Amino acid sequence: MKDQKRAYIYAGLAVFFWSTVATAFKLTLKELDQFQMLFVASVSSAAVLFISLSVQNKLKLLKSFKLKDYVFSAFLGALNPFAYYLVLFKAYDLLRAQEAQTLNYFWAIILVLLSIPILGQKISLKSLLAVLISFSGVYIISTQGKVFSFEFTNGFGVALALGSAFIWALYWIYNSKDQADDSLRLFVNFAFGSIYIMVLMFFVSDFGSISFKGIGGGTYIGFFEMGLTFFFWSKAMKLSETTAKISNLIFLSPFLSLVFISLILNEKILPSTVVGLFFIITGILLQRKLK
Repeated sequence: MKDQKRAYIYAGLAVFFWSTVATAFKLTLKELDQFQMLFVASVSSAAVLFISLSVQNKLKLLKSFKLKDYVFSAFLGALNPFAYYLVLFKAYDLLRAQEAQTLNYFWAIILVLLSIPILGQKISLKSLLAVLISFSGVYIISTQGKVFSFEFTNGFGVALALGSAFIWALYWIYNSKDQADDSLRLFVNFAFGSIYIMVLMFFVSDFGSISFKGIGGGTYIGFFEMGLTFFFWSKAMKLSETTAKISNLIFLSPFLSLVFISLILNEKILPSTVVGLFFIITGILLQRKLK
């Protein structure tokens, strides 16, 4: 099998599993609170990353990590998975799955905006127009299409969804400065994140009430949102002749996700969600073209 065909297979697997996680979030939140869910998901993700590194014989690379590398990972782990998923899971708890997952895609635009003060990058008027197009999509979703009412269906939930997008964008900005092996850094980040949520659990939640269904859901999230899917996408990027051939496939994920949300969660997909998602992705694609 040619490498490009293999790249499409790996990319397809990544897109498929990413498309299921919004539904998995909602189902698991019926069994666990946000802290328990993050604990199970983070620990299971760290475990699968550890196994993957062992198979690839990469654990020996930890010997090259210095104190500053662990400090950096402690910081990144505080952003992702700790802060990012705590905020995101609460957003899912307050909003419809279709709203939370769609609003979270605004991170790509936030990434552009944060790159101005943090990385010293400049933004053109055309890029600013792309940002405004995506932001209009956020507004449409937030008001469920009642754009002239200026009333949000759940203002706090919307703020959390956008807040998670902000944290995710911030994570990738700092991560872009890192020279360490991606999979190794991700494992160490999740190891720190697991420690953080474990400590927090003693104060705000408990371990004893975690159900078997909750463990199953949290493990699925840990494997296919945080762990294995990262390797599927990374493998696709390496095998593909050009990144352009597969990069836009990621935008199939939110639309496919709406199908799972409708079929499994029985959520009625609002026209405002589809229209808003269209605006957000149009802005992102326009921004990419203007690079």
